[in-house]
Amino acid sequence: MRTYESIFIVHPDVVGDDLTAIIEKYKKILVDQGSEILKLENWGSKTLAYQVKKQSKGCYLLVIFEAPPTAIAEFERRMRIDEKVIKFQTVILEGGYQAPVAVVSEETSAAEEDDEGSDEDAEETEEEA
Repeated sequence: MRTYESIFIVHPDVVGDDLTAIIEKYKKILVDQGSEILKLENWGSKTLAYQVKKQSKGCYLLVIFEAPPTAIAEFERRMRIDEKVIKFQTVILEGGYQAPVAVVSEETSAAEEDDEGSDEDAEETEEEA
């Protein structure tokens, strides 16, 4: 299976539970087609660079998933039909998707070591008493 990235823009009037329902609807479509969702992000409402379907704002959603090519055809067909989806684009990620690694700074790790050391000192003083 190939890795795909899809960004779609939802009508700005769709908020709250309706937006959650749309997200779940498209997740279900992908899973039913044999896809595995790697990442799903809601980027929130943003102003569009130009008006699309008479809208100047939209809610951006990012989905990264692994899927067979037939799943993409069905996924995009459903988005074309849905009036709440203003615009969408799906691209293949040639190198696949690699989750970002959490970077720990030296200051943070030094502070954690100091905290651990002070806890050990407190335990030693309790044992002596």
